[in-house]
Amino acid sequence: MDSLDLIRTFREVASQGSFSHAAKKLDMSKATVSKYVAELETRFGVRLLNRSTRSVSLTDAGQLLLERSTPVLEMVELTQAELQERARQPGGRLRISAPHGMGNGEFPGLLADFMRYYPDVSISLQLTNRTVDLAEEGIDVDIRSGPVADANLIVRKLMLMEMVVCASPVYWKKHGKPEHPRDLAGHEALTHSLLGAQPVWRFDDGGQPLDVPVKSRMDCTEGAPLIRVAMRGFGVIYLPSILVQSHIDQGELVPVLQDYARKDMWLSAAYLQRRHNSAALRALLDFLQTRVGKGPGSQKK
Repeated sequence: MDSLDLIRTFREVASQGSFSHAAKKLDMSKATVSKYVAELETRFGVRLLNRSTRSVSLTDAGQLLLERSTPVLEMVELTQAELQERARQPGGRLRISAPHGMGNGEFPGLLADFMRYYPDVSISLQLTNRTVDLAEEGIDVDIRSGPVADANLIVRKLMLMEMVVCASPVYWKKHGKPEHPRDLAGHEALTHSLLGAQPVWRFDDGGQPLDVPVKSRMDCTEGAPLIRVAMRGFGVIYLPSILVQSHIDQGELVPVLQDYARKDMWLSAAYLQRRHNSAALRALLDFLQTRVGKGPGSQKK
């Protein structure tokens, strides 16, 4: 067995803290994972892991190998990627991070279509709402809405995200539709938790930003639960159209105040300079931009 494969297996066990969890992640049997780690320990002549019935932990030697192997494996993966790029055929594994909300919309289907079009490309998708360190976590591209603060990243705008105020037909029938964003002060809002205890929704009023404080009846860290509550007639939501359009098309939600929607929210892809020449990444960004909207292209932050 190749030493690099043994080291990759060891690193996964260290990361997961369990042989069985590492086996599931690597799509191997637990016995094979254990065999690979034992073979690595034999080759080095030291114990790398302390084993117990419930978990495993690193020995001092294991910690040293974990730290020293990181740049080695990174260089090997970069070399493999460069060799593939020389063939000008997108391939390899793309590691993508995106907000949780995109796991409930059209994004997974777009990735399936992309992999069908590029059969040599595989994808690892990490859904998280936290700020991602691309270099530290080995992420190739981070898909985000709103501004990207890291000046070391290249940012490619993919789609201008239309924000939509909407509620169920039952809610509007009971409470009436607002004619101006300020009218929302008298409505029950369903808000994102990131907006805090005193949420404010931003609109565009004749080209000028308009911030409207709203009364939050419920807040959540995800958009999908807010959408479901809104469809039950319990309040008003203000979310990107990509998350609610299918429900609007089916008549489950009714949009209002569309002339006041903010026009500065972009869905963007951020990636490190060293990944700029990746054929697989370029193919993905071109594919997404074609499918979801026309952005103004890449720009260095």
